Amino acid sequence: MYPLVGILPANKQQPPPNITWIDHPQLVKFNSSNPVEKNVYPQKIMADNSKLQTHLEINQQCAPMASTFSTEMTADERVPFPLFRPLSQKRANTWIISLFVILHFGAFTVTMIVNDCWENSHGDCALKPLRRFSFQPLSENPLLGPSASTLEEIGALQKTLLTNNQQLWRIFTSPWLHAGLFHLIINLSSVIFVGLHLEQEFGSFRIGVIYILSAITGSLVASLFVQDRPSVCSSGALVGLLGTLLSGLIRNWKSYTNKFAGLVATMTILMTNLVLGLIPYINNFANIGGFMSGFLLGFVLLFKPQQEKLARNKGGLFEFDAKDIVKCRKSLDKPVQRVAALVIFAFLLAGIIMAVLHGIDINKCCSWCHYFDCIPSKWWSCTDKAFHCEKLVNSEHLTLSCPNTGRFRVFPFANISEARFQDICNLICS
Repeated sequence: MYPLVGILPANKQQPPPNITWIDHPQLVKFNSSNPVEKNVYPQKIMADNSKLQTHLEINQQCAPMASTFSTEMTADERVPFPLFRPLSQKRANTWIISLFVILHFGAFTVTMIVNDCWENSHGDCALKPLRRFSFQPLSENPLLGPSASTLEEIGALQKTLLTNNQQLWRIFTSPWLHAGLFHLIINLSSVIFVGLHLEQEFGSFRIGVIYILSAITGSLVASLFVQDRPSVCSSGALVGLLGTLLSGLIRNWKSYTNKFAGLVATMTILMTNLVLGLIPYINNFANIGGFMSGFLLGFVLLFKPQQEKLARNKGGLFEFDAKDIVKCRKSLDKPVQRVAALVIFAFLLAGIIMAVLHGIDINKCCSWCHYFDCIPSKWWSCTDKAFHCEKLVNSEHLTLSCPNTGRFRVFPFANISEARFQDICNLICS
């Protein structure tokens, strides 16, 4: 076999549309006995830029690039569902969810400082070594948290205060409160797990807007079903993120792998929070309002994940054009669907606000709705009635008795606040 000698052609055959050949006198020899080298000869010439001093000319017009990206996105290059994708190491990608988590922890810390079980309950607390930060007994708060009077004082929803006293500011404070340590751990763990993935997938601004609007919408819906016992609405924002996750899955069904596993994970977190909402002090109707809000806003604000993935992975000469096309396609992607979802959300939110301002109580026309918010159990009571107790005080002891049930309790102290007195009275009579 004779050796095969190759040289760049002098007649300048028609090059590909985005590549210009430049003549070079260098000879490149290949052994014709090696079929691999014979097959890769043209590729070898194009790849060896440094030796052949070739020059690439990139066509930066938007239309050809857009068609190229459209072809790539319609191919079978799907991305994993957000919950099964590794998180980026960049802290800036998750600052909004991190801020929300810090605010929730801060609000719970303030709640426990105000509660001060060690002082107000005279040491009748759970986890006594925590002293001021100890919790009310599980018989009083099954979620290991503050008393009902503390939740009422710190800004929880309550029918008397919301409707009769017109304390509408509670709509904005209740989404930041938690009913207890168990509630805090379950809720924030879910927020971190779901929220960080969504924020890195779709951006801090979008997820921040969805989180805030879901929290407020959930609190507004809860106000229509509120009863005369304190309840918090912090789970509404989390369930809003779950609704967003579900709408993103529906919207980009063909773009994701692990779809059914993602759907199972989403529904598992959702059902866990709905079951937790059947315990006193957690408003389950806030979960419904938050879910509706997040689901609709997901159709309004989310976009295809492949576009962001292309922009993030491309580099060098392609980076500028890739980002420009991503922005263009984000704004034009499914405009009818976005507008329809936005209109539905706007009308829904306006209707709920008008109903709250007019003091509508849906419980009056739905006698069974309160069972969705709290199910009675031998471990807790769901009643919202204000009980009356008789108090007998001597120098060292306090005796409280409930005329309705005949039960009483004797305490080894005589001084007690009026709010704490009502807490204990409700506990004895319910």
